[in-house]
Amino acid sequence: MTTYEKIDLKKIKAKLQVKKPWDHIIIFSLNLLITFPVFIILHQNLINPNWPFHLDRVFLFLVLLAVIHYVLISLRTIIIVCLALYFLVLFYGTVLGNYGFNNVFEDYNSMVYTMSDNPYPQDIIIAKLLPFPNKSKIIQAIEYENPKVRNFAIMATSKHFKNIKGYSDYRTIMQCFAVFKEINNRWNYVNDPKEGDYIATASESLLYFSGDCDDHSILMAACVRAIGGTPRLIHTKGHIYPEILIGSLIDLEKVNFLIKNVLFEKESQKQQLHYHIDERGQVWLNLDYTAHYPGGPFLSEEILGALTLN
Repeated sequence: MTTYEKIDLKKIKAKLQVKKPWDHIIIFSLNLLITFPVFIILHQNLINPNWPFHLDRVFLFLVLLAVIHYVLISLRTIIIVCLALYFLVLFYGTVLGNYGFNNVFEDYNSMVYTMSDNPYPQDIIIAKLLPFPNKSKIIQAIEYENPKVRNFAIMATSKHFKNIKGYSDYRTIMQCFAVFKEINNRWNYVNDPKEGDYIATASESLLYFSGDCDDHSILMAACVRAIGGTPRLIHTKGHIYPEILIGSLIDLEKVNFLIKNVLFEKESQKQQLHYHIDERGQVWLNLDYTAHYPGGPFLSEEILGALTLN
């Protein structure tokens, strides 16, 4: 390398190097900007040991902060390049619809909110359950392919939460919540005849939005499935109610934030989400007619049977 090339490299290095004390300020700011998305990704993919007060996540964050700070200190001479690359990666993700600025903000909000306001888990549903009552009649009554049922569900999605921006990964769930809101706002509980159970079809219940718990469950399940959701019916002692598949516990974080801060802020104020975890680790949220928001309190806890609509 010639003397001229060495001088040029020194000039370039001097131009890229930030003067004190701004180098420390930029390093600290960049450290936080990098640590947050890395921490969120690790939080979503590492098994949560559920230490008290989320101390495991606090420890993970502090370790990441220290490691990334050390790396940035080592690269302080090209800190401007590091900063540019960071924003370029997030900008690239934002433009292409991948992981970008909005995703970092949404994931961070959901994670922090759930850590400070835990949903309320119920017992894991055991694999061996009792036979579901009136199973064949109920399956036939869940007319999710009936045009009247689908049209009603579509109407509900146009009426509620249509203008909520972001959360594109949870669009179907938000639309199912719109169906929940429309049905539960209209539902009128009416007992069956004394002679026995009357199983109303979903299209029949659309006429007056009236009936008992199994009629409500049938209508809710049909409408949810008609727009791409995955419902199931839970049988307890003297009661049947619907649930919707949310996904993993990480998905529950997002849904918890959406319900409590965006979709049902008033109805769920100072309340908790109630859900079940099945034998596969999947989360199911309560959609009973007695609940004023998705994940409201269960009317009955003891589970006798489950009917999943794949």
